[in-house]
Amino acid sequence: MIPWRMPGNGSTVADRTVPYFWPFFSRSARLMSSTAIVWFRRDLRLADNPALSAALKAHTSVIPVFMADDADDPWAPGGASMAWLHRSLIALNAALSRLGSRLIVRDGPADNALDAMIAETGADAVYWNRLYDPHTRRRDETLKRRWRERGLDARSFNGNLLIEPWEVETGTGNPYKVFTPFWRNASQRIPGREPYTKPRNLKPPTKWPETLPIEALALAPRIRWDDGFWEVFTPGEEGAHAALRRFRRGAITGYHEMRDVPADDGVSQLSAHLHFGEISPLAVWNGAGSAPGAPPVDVEHFQRELGWREFAHHVLYHFDRTPTEPLNAKYRNFPWRDGHEPLLAAWQRGQTGIPLVDAGMRQLWQTGWMHNRVRMVVASFLVKNIRAPWLDGARWFWDTLVDGDLASNTLGWQWAAGCGADAAPYFRVFNPVLQSKKFDKAGDYIRRFVPELSQLDSKAIHEPWLHSGAGFSPGKDYPLPIVDLKTSREEALAALAALDPSKQSAKT
Repeated sequence: MIPWRMPGNGSTVADRTVPYFWPFFSRSARLMSSTAIVWFRRDLRLADNPALSAALKAHTSVIPVFMADDADDPWAPGGASMAWLHRSLIALNAALSRLGSRLIVRDGPADNALDAMIAETGADAVYWNRLYDPHTRRRDETLKRRWRERGLDARSFNGNLLIEPWEVETGTGNPYKVFTPFWRNASQRIPGREPYTKPRNLKPPTKWPETLPIEALALAPRIRWDDGFWEVFTPGEEGAHAALRRFRRGAITGYHEMRDVPADDGVSQLSAHLHFGEISPLAVWNGAGSAPGAPPVDVEHFQRELGWREFAHHVLYHFDRTPTEPLNAKYRNFPWRDGHEPLLAAWQRGQTGIPLVDAGMRQLWQTGWMHNRVRMVVASFLVKNIRAPWLDGARWFWDTLVDGDLASNTLGWQWAAGCGADAAPYFRVFNPVLQSKKFDKAGDYIRRFVPELSQLDSKAIHEPWLHSGAGFSPGKDYPLPIVDLKTSREEALAALAALDPSKQSAKT
């Protein structure tokens, strides 16, 4: 046995260690084989899908498969994500059908269900694109090793990131914990290729295996609380590329300034499409880079945001305990507020009495998405003014976001709490009123999602508890603030000082 880092292979040393003759054996096996299973997960697209492209090149027939397999996953998709997944699977099946193929849907667990399908179809290959969350990664490594031991051609590919987590490291050979040096290194390694085009022929098998209807997975909510989502988003590969075209034609120009203005259509809204793999990150990267007339400063700022997605996966891969534990271990004993549960519930409902916070939380509930600037504000308010554990916020976002991505969600909440990689210092407390006045100066975003304040002028709308009259009564028509911003900030700093006396300074 010799170490061999195979292209597109898994990520552990054990998985990279293969017999020296493996490349030759693998090629021979593929040439003789007839059927490959392509295991779709969060790569629900046909264009620039490395696993699908490789299978079509090497095999005479391809069976696209989706396995529902979340029973033992501690971070199984939340309700909003499942609603999106339902529609995305329908869109993928329709795209496959137009090319003479279909999506075979089975219930999990994936290992048993895939073994059964291999036996049923006589497939001698399983191809898939890698995922990086801890549960899935460990399961995939086990399956790959087991299938290869049985002589099956089991191969995984990079279809979800620009740069895989193990491809960059610090000068001392360690993973990065700070974004700027990570991105300085990683951005030099972006693949210089065009995305693979959508296949024209999907090589169907002579006999299709049985499939469940997508509806049998019960992903869509029975009570249609998600209707507002689809007024904003169109799940599926076509919807993803349409969103990218809109962004390239419009919001990318001025992006570096307007991306912080929640009332303006100044962002791409591609995060859910990227999370479900309806479009590849390389297609988004290249699409932004070739946007006609886009100023370089705007392209650079947008591509840097893609870099944060890469960094989030880098951190999750190397520090896989972070979904539930702070990266900075000293914050394990942070003194959160006793009895914070009623305040957490008010935050979840968008009833905090702080207009920008409530607008963001209501946007999340109504659309399954929240503007990134507002995400930072509502997160800061929860962990610093309410002083509720960041994990409570992470779990709420996980269940309510259509772009609920474990890597990005974890990085974002630990950033806000000051306990993660490249985190904002805990003593940096966002003032939601100042943020509101700066980024929603006219109050248009607040009026859209907090209509009970729509009668207030652009000055009063940011601090409605200071204004009454003209038919508006604070505490009656809109809640009074559930915490005092000044007092709660001082309490947060005192809590930090109790944890670490060296952190006495503060900034707003």
